[in-house]
Amino acid sequence: MMFPDLTGDLKTRMPDLKGKLEANAPTAPLSWFRTGGPAQVLFTPADADDLSYFLKHLDPAIPVLVVGLGSNLLIRDGGWEGVIVRLAKGFSDIAVESGHRVRAGAGAADVKVARTAAEAGIAGLSFLRGIPGTIGGALRMNGGAYGGETKDVLVEAMGVTRSGEEVRFTNVEMGFTYRHSSVPDDVIFTEALFEGCPGDPAEILSEMNAITEARSSTQPVNTRTGGSTFKNPPGRKAWELVDAAGCRGLRRGDAQVSEMHCNFLINHGSASAADIEGLGEEVRRRVLETSGVQLEWEIKRVGLT
Repeated sequence: MMFPDLTGDLKTRMPDLKGKLEANAPTAPLSWFRTGGPAQVLFTPADADDLSYFLKHLDPAIPVLVVGLGSNLLIRDGGWEGVIVRLAKGFSDIAVESGHRVRAGAGAADVKVARTAAEAGIAGLSFLRGIPGTIGGALRMNGGAYGGETKDVLVEAMGVTRSGEEVRFTNVEMGFTYRHSSVPDDVIFTEALFEGCPGDPAEILSEMNAITEARSSTQPVNTRTGGSTFKNPPGRKAWELVDAAGCRGLRRGDAQVSEMHCNFLINHGSASAADIEGLGEEVRRRVLETSGVQLEWEIKRVGLT
């Protein structure tokens, strides 16, 4: 599918724009699944001010989707009709501040934030090593792993609304629950401030190495996957329900339920987004049939079929 090219009009409306605009850009490189149709417009802002300027001058009727590393994202085969905002280099800065604090851009990889904290002797952020995404995603989903969650260490988060207004949220104002924040969906996070506690760098790095080893031995980390597919139901583990439903190794074309960890879906090379989503829906159907539990998707699925 090819969408009408909006980039010429956008450039005319926004003469001071510093970021990059691309029409009908491929989205497969943006997602760890390596699937998906084109983005009508792909915008890579230079920084937070550039993002604010863009949103202030963008037609409010045009849908906007923000993407970081794309580790928890499935873009459907019909692509995204509207604008995809990709937070890249201009949002990846990480800085250590006094009071055992770390400030990080929303496009910074979670693992890099964890390592920066560790090297500075700041404990409490090592769990970020187990989350294969960016700070923006961790804020949106209250990302957590290995005993820690974003809500445990966040001081405040900064963002930009759909109208381009810069906003700030305290930890309480984020409204964190399990794998969710209550911040309006149209807010694009730009930066976060975290606070840990004093720790020994060697001990913290050792803890991070243990997380790395645990992930490598239990999860298909070097495959085309989207991370955990389904949220854990209250008091249950999604992977156990999937396994009990006989779905370990289940395939649809080149899409497969991982045999190593069956809460992961894998693209073995040529699976379409429809193959992956269809497989996930079949898993949900079988789990409901065998256990009575309706699994909820943790992976964000967007775009046209």
